[in-house]
Amino acid sequence: MKKITLFWFRRDLRTDDNTALFYALQQETAVLPLFIFDRNILDILEDRTDARVHFIHQKITELKAFFEQKGSSMLIKYGIPEEVYKDLMNEFDIQAVYTNRDYEPYAKTRDGQIEAMLKAKNIPLLSFKDQVIFEPGEILNGSGEFYKVFTPFSKNWLEKFKQTKTQPLSEPNWKNLANTHSLPDITLKEMGFEPSSIEIPSSIADQDIIRHYDETRNFPAQKGTTRLGIHLRFGTISVRKLALIASRLNDTYLNELIWREFYMMILAYNPQVVNKAFKPAYDQIPWRNNEQEFKAWCEGKTGYPIVDAGMRELNATGYMHNRVRMIVASFLTKHLLIDWRWGEAYFAKKLLDFELASNNGGWQWAAGTGTDAQPYFRVFNPDSQTEKFDKDLRYIKKWIPELGTNSYPKPIVDHKFARTRAIDTYKKALEQ
Repeated sequence: MKKITLFWFRRDLRTDDNTALFYALQQETAVLPLFIFDRNILDILEDRTDARVHFIHQKITELKAFFEQKGSSMLIKYGIPEEVYKDLMNEFDIQAVYTNRDYEPYAKTRDGQIEAMLKAKNIPLLSFKDQVIFEPGEILNGSGEFYKVFTPFSKNWLEKFKQTKTQPLSEPNWKNLANTHSLPDITLKEMGFEPSSIEIPSSIADQDIIRHYDETRNFPAQKGTTRLGIHLRFGTISVRKLALIASRLNDTYLNELIWREFYMMILAYNPQVVNKAFKPAYDQIPWRNNEQEFKAWCEGKTGYPIVDAGMRELNATGYMHNRVRMIVASFLTKHLLIDWRWGEAYFAKKLLDFELASNNGGWQWAAGTGTDAQPYFRVFNPDSQTEKFDKDLRYIKKWIPELGTNSYPKPIVDHKFARTRAIDTYKKALEQ
C-alpha cells in the first residue's frame, strides 16, 4: 500500500494561506487532499437546489483541477465521515491526517470520533487554527473565563491582534503533493442535488466598500457591504488577509470580524445555546407561535414594507442586508411573539452565509435572550427604521413593486399594540 498523508478540507476551501495544508506539505510523506460531502449534513437539507451545496461542489471541482495541474489530484467522497475513513484506512497506508479546526458542536463530535478511529491505528490527527484569528480559549478575562459581554472581549481581541502581528503564510511546497492520476469526480446529481440559479457574490474584498463601511453599512439600498459572508463561512478567503485589510482601512469592519469570533467563542463554551436561551430565564417566555403569522413573515406579506422587503430579498437571493436582518428578527420575536428558534431555523435554510454561531447569536440578540442582548423592552419600530435607513423607499420598492396598491396586505398587527403586548409578556415571564 502507498504511504500518504491526508489533508482533509472542510471549511477552508482554498489553497492560499491554508494553515493545515501548508504544514502538511512541509513534512516528508506525499500529501493527498481529501473532501467528504458529509451525508450527516446533506441528508437533512430539504431544498435539493440548495445554492450552498452547488457552491461547495463548484469550489471542490476548482480545487481538484488546481491539484491536477500540479501533477496530483483530490479524493472526493460522499458518505458518513467515519465510514469513509474506514475505507480509506484499508485503501492507503495513512501516515497522518492534517486538518483545520472547526468549533461547532457537530464538527467537534465528528472530529473526536475520527481521531479515536485513527488513534486506534496509530495514525495522528493533526489539527490547526485557520478559520479565526483567535480561537475559543485564546481570549479570556482576568479570571481565565470566557467573556459574556462583547465590548471587553473586543478590547482584549484588538490588543492581542496588535501584539501578535498576524501575517498570512508563504507559498506551500507543492512538490510534496502525492503524484497520482486523476481521481473520480462526484456529481451533484449523484448526491440527489440540482444546480442552483442563485448568484454567489465575488470573493474579492472590495477595499473601497471596506474603507467607507462605517458610513454605508446601514443603508440597504446602497452597495455598502462586502457580501463576503459565504466566503468566510466556507473558507474560500483567508480571514487573516481580510482582517489585515480591515485593520488598515476601517475599524467598524474589523469589529464585525470580532463579533464573528465572539459568537464562535460563545457557542464553543455554551453548546446548549443551539436550542436554549443563553439566559435561562428567557426560556420561560410563552411564545404565541401563530403558524399563519409565521407563514406571512416567511413570505414577506406582513404589511410592514421594510420587513417584507427583507424577507423577499432573502427568499430570492439567499442574502439579506444586516440592518434589515435585525429589523425582521425583532419583528418576528417581539411584534408576533414567535419563538426565535423558528426564525433562526428559517434563516439557516435560506442564508448563503449561514453560520451557526453568528446566526444563533444574532437571533438571540434580537429576541433579548442572548449575551449582549438588546433589553427586552427595546422593540424596533419598522416605520422609524425605514425613515432612518430607507427614507426614499429605494430598497423597499425594489422588492415590493405592489406597494401602495390594494394587492399589498394591511399590517398583520398594530405596532403600538404589539410593542405593549411584547413588553408585558416578557416582563411577566421574567418575574416568575
